[in-house]
Amino acid sequence: MTSDCGFKLEGSAFDGMCREIFATDGAAQRGRFEALCEAHRREFGVNADAFYSSPGRIEIVGNHTDHNAGKVLCAAINFDTLCCVSRNCDGFIEVKSSGYPKIRVDVSDPQFCMSEIGTSIALVKGVVDYFRRSGKNVGGFKATMTSDVPKGSGVSSSSSFELVIAEILNVIYNDGECDAIFKAKAAQYAENVYFGKPSGLMDQSAIALGGVNLIDFRDLENPAVENARWSFDDLDIYVIATGGDHSNLTDDYSAITVEMKEAAACFGKKLLGEISRSDWENGKQSLRAEISERAFLRAEHFFSENERVENAVKAIDGKDEEAFLSIVNESGLSSRYKLQNTYSPSGRNKNLENALDTVAGMQEVLASRVHGGGFAGTILVFTKKSASEAERKLIAVFGKENVFRLSIRKYGAIRLNLEK
Repeated sequence: MTSDCGFKLEGSAFDGMCREIFATDGAAQRGRFEALCEAHRREFGVNADAFYSSPGRIEIVGNHTDHNAGKVLCAAINFDTLCCVSRNCDGFIEVKSSGYPKIRVDVSDPQFCMSEIGTSIALVKGVVDYFRRSGKNVGGFKATMTSDVPKGSGVSSSSSFELVIAEILNVIYNDGECDAIFKAKAAQYAENVYFGKPSGLMDQSAIALGGVNLIDFRDLENPAVENARWSFDDLDIYVIATGGDHSNLTDDYSAITVEMKEAAACFGKKLLGEISRSDWENGKQSLRAEISERAFLRAEHFFSENERVENAVKAIDGKDEEAFLSIVNESGLSSRYKLQNTYSPSGRNKNLENALDTVAGMQEVLASRVHGGGFAGTILVFTKKSASEAERKLIAVFGKENVFRLSIRKYGAIRLNLEK
């Protein structure tokens, strides 16, 4: 049976797609699709031509390594930005996101505007500008969006939005020929240049690629990607928001990059990723008189974290779950005691450290670590699916609104294959 929106939103094909993309059955997603179709018709007066979905992401191992040309193990997740689209030929992109005003962008003139910094229109303009500068085709479309990517949970809701715009342009106007890293670069450019937020390429790459991937940023412009064959389906994965104020933490975040670069400069290099592990081991003791102890420990974290990323992929590919979980725990300890990003030196709060101490005391929790930038924000937790008490305990401590159970998603930002 075809729904009012013109797509078949029931049956085995729809149910199978939902399980693969959203980790739920079709019945759980049907209302979301139908409501989006209706909202699109109401907003634009036309039926949707297609649906697109762009996931959120998690960082599994590789804390603060990408900006110094290091390695990260990251994954796309089942929370997503869902979008229905109609192509148009007037040269304008119009986007209506649930809960936000409609935005309109002239694709022939996506000029940067200072007053738009930090807004969705800046992200759309930035993606369009990158496509144009790269010699790709651009054009108009109407899009209606909804998202269940939790904001403030460290799983990159803004990157999810950027990548769905990039994928729509890719499919409609470039025959789907733009590769994942190109789309990630377009999204990063939008965020850095138009949105005004400095960021590496990890978030966007994880969302563009889908699945679980080792990304090596030694060549920052052309990172190398190695897919890991995730099979630990007996694990539940949680991201937990611990609270705390993210404002005025810019200095804390930037100090990590600056201090790692100070250590690299002692070797005549700009970034730690330009130094081999053996050269670091041979020369590191002479650094103690040249840089601070914290800078030294942060560099130590960088080199050992790169090795943990490599070993985690080996454990995943070898189906060695115990080794994998041990590596996640080691990463967490290194972030806490060497990278030192589990609380701000200004002493505003110790929510992250308190949260990590709390989950470490739960017998159901197998592994945990700080997730993302640190200082305030979220932690990553792994439990066994058979540990039925785990979620109840986590919710009892942190609140239902702060506990997000995730699944690994195989696909990055894509057009969904729906029957009409």
